[in-house]
Amino acid sequence: MNLDRRMQLFVVLAAVFVTSLVVGDLIGVKLFEVNLGFVVAVMSIGMLPFPVTFLLTDILNEFYGKKAARFVTWVGFSMAIFAFTVIAIAVEVPFAPLTRAPDFTGTVEGSFNNVFSGSQRILLASMIAYLVGQFCDISIFNLLKRVTNNKMLWLRATGSTLVSQLIDTAVVQFVAWTGVLPTAVIFNIIATSYVVKLLVAVSLTPFIYLGHALVERKLGIKPVVLGADGEPLPEPVAEVAVPAETRAA
Repeated sequence: MNLDRRMQLFVVLAAVFVTSLVVGDLIGVKLFEVNLGFVVAVMSIGMLPFPVTFLLTDILNEFYGKKAARFVTWVGFSMAIFAFTVIAIAVEVPFAPLTRAPDFTGTVEGSFNNVFSGSQRILLASMIAYLVGQFCDISIFNLLKRVTNNKMLWLRATGSTLVSQLIDTAVVQFVAWTGVLPTAVIFNIIATSYVVKLLVAVSLTPFIYLGHALVERKLGIKPVVLGADGEPLPEPVAEVAVPAETRAA
């Protein structure tokens, strides 16, 4: 197996992508507030690692193409299902009797179930929103890259994220909190979360350029170039030098 730099980078990007996705699902039950001055935003703490997944999707799309980005999206989805299954089994396994002792200082049944039973619904909501948002992000990124003739990185990176994050935010909040929170509160979470995500998406633009520069200049990996059909053009095959004595023969 040839683990060249392009393959090594792909493995690292995929690993960070999956880790960000699963960690975001696990911690998503916690709500926090951000004071924007004109409004107080209430959102899930899970939104902290999720912008990383969209950033990495753009880098994967840029350097490996749409098919590779979709492949990693499906891998992330599979790992989220795996995490969902393991957590569901863990919740059902009975706690040891010693954990019910008054002097027990470890994690007790109520605390464990309160966190991880809630995570199951967040995981379900996140997986649904994740698939819709990711495939939207990949398609829009690919479309903008094609229509701009592989130029204007900022437009395809920011534009694809803004649309996909709106869809992701709306889906995940409705699935996660319907029947738990009032509808007005859910709409408030969606609106305020999206405002914060807009700010995050814009602030990530320099990091996209930085990541692009590091990959291209430091690692020597070139972005894929899309043809008229939206598929990456084949890389030119380097000519192999033939020794003079071989040619003479």
